[in-house]
Amino acid sequence: MGYQTIRYAEEGGIATVTLDRPEVMNALNRAMRAEITEAVMRAAATARVIVLTGTGRAFSSGQDLADPSLGADFDVGRVLAEEYEPMLRAIVAARVPVIAAVNGTAAGAGANLALAADVVIAAESASFIQAFTRIGLIPDAGGTWVLPRTVGLARAMGAALFAEKVSARQAADWGMIWEAVPDPEFEARWRARAAALAAGPGEALARVKTALRAAFGNGLDDQLALEAQLQGECGATADFREGVAAFLEKRPARFTGR
Repeated sequence: MGYQTIRYAEEGGIATVTLDRPEVMNALNRAMRAEITEAVMRAAATARVIVLTGTGRAFSSGQDLADPSLGADFDVGRVLAEEYEPMLRAIVAARVPVIAAVNGTAAGAGANLALAADVVIAAESASFIQAFTRIGLIPDAGGTWVLPRTVGLARAMGAALFAEKVSARQAADWGMIWEAVPDPEFEARWRARAAALAAGPGEALARVKTALRAAFGNGLDDQLALEAQLQGECGATADFREGVAAFLEKRPARFTGR
């Protein structure tokens, strides 16, 4: 499929989805949301890891407020339900790990698009801004769900109310993201991380996502039961047998994803 607002590449089990509207800091318009959704769903069916990143100086500046498709009767709730939710659910539901490689500014819905990923790796020059109150809105695109769960209520409240820039280093210190990387090392780092996941035990990685995301809604008994179920499934895979053999033979495991 040809894309107009993103670039898609797949090699070595890694699907890279690159937001490609640098002239507007990769602002999210209707076409881009649809293309991200389609690309993530496509990648989840064929790749072993998905990377979301951006071109230029921004990951994404959020909603494109100049998007002519919004019209004079712009219904924010409708756009969220019909265009943002499918995109975010595709990322969360993807059976393979999703990395957000945040190359620059991630603001508004662009910040929360990144935070929907399983792992966020940011360049040290990048930043995260819950910019919504600057235009009279509340955080959306999953922001009110993910922020208190990653950084706690006090920091989530401050980030949302003051709409101040949170540096990548600060975001890492808070636990909002996995790591902040010096700019010269950024691309090599996320590519290495993606390659490591692509070479990993795919069935186990898929179940890690399932178990950890379910933990927010489960009590202890339900979570223990889910762990036992998923671990039983992992124990029946060729990758588990290979992992045990490699451990006993003191060699690197050669996982096949099965």
